Amino acid sequence: MFSHDIIASFNELETSLYNYIIQNSEKVAYMRIRELADETHVSTATILRFCRKLNCEGFSEFKVKLKMHLEENKKTIIKSSQHSVVEFFERTLKGDIEEKIRKAASLVAKADNVIFIGIGSSGILAEYGARYFSSLGKFSMYIKDPHFPIHSKLMFNSVTIALSVSGENNFTVTHLHQLKQEGSKIISITNNKLSTIAKISDINIPYYVTEEFFEEANITTQVPVVYILESMAREIYKLNQ
Repeated sequence: MFSHDIIASFNELETSLYNYIIQNSEKVAYMRIRELADETHVSTATILRFCRKLNCEGFSEFKVKLKMHLEENKKTIIKSSQHSVVEFFERTLKGDIEEKIRKAASLVAKADNVIFIGIGSSGILAEYGARYFSSLGKFSMYIKDPHFPIHSKLMFNSVTIALSVSGENNFTVTHLHQLKQEGSKIISITNNKLSTIAKISDINIPYYVTEEFFEEANITTQVPVVYILESMAREIYKLNQ
């Protein structure tokens, strides 16, 4: 409901009003505009401007959206880790994932340079993947800095392994376009095969689990990604023997 762009557009009075609403959401949802004005020491005109920035025609519409927002948060249920793992095995391992892992491993085994790329939790797994691959004899590096310089000599006979739950992260998409133009082969591990990153990849390994969010954070399990990375690394090790 309160995006980063909207919050950034608030002036001092609106920021004060926002802070009060966040701390007293349940109460505000049932207040009259005059009551909120008195509580926050702002004018009703300020409250109406605040509502318009949230694409609400008035205070009544704002309260409706606030109540809906509160209900959605109440409905957030975190699944057990066992449920997520079982879902992955039932949906994915019955398909052709092992064949995709073998094809990806073959591509990596022939490459001189291996680059992992990701951001957020995917960036942490990119670092893990690079370390795991290197431990099994395939030296790899990782990129999780949007401004990291990529030299063209690293692109010669290279493979880039992109990690992204949504497959739509702008940072990752931009870097992949650059890497692809330089001649790097792209392997992506995403949560579905219809995303932008999946479509621009030479090989995509989707793992299909239900995405989970808590407030603004994506808390989708990353266990399938670890399984895929470790399976690829072990397959590469076998091919290099």
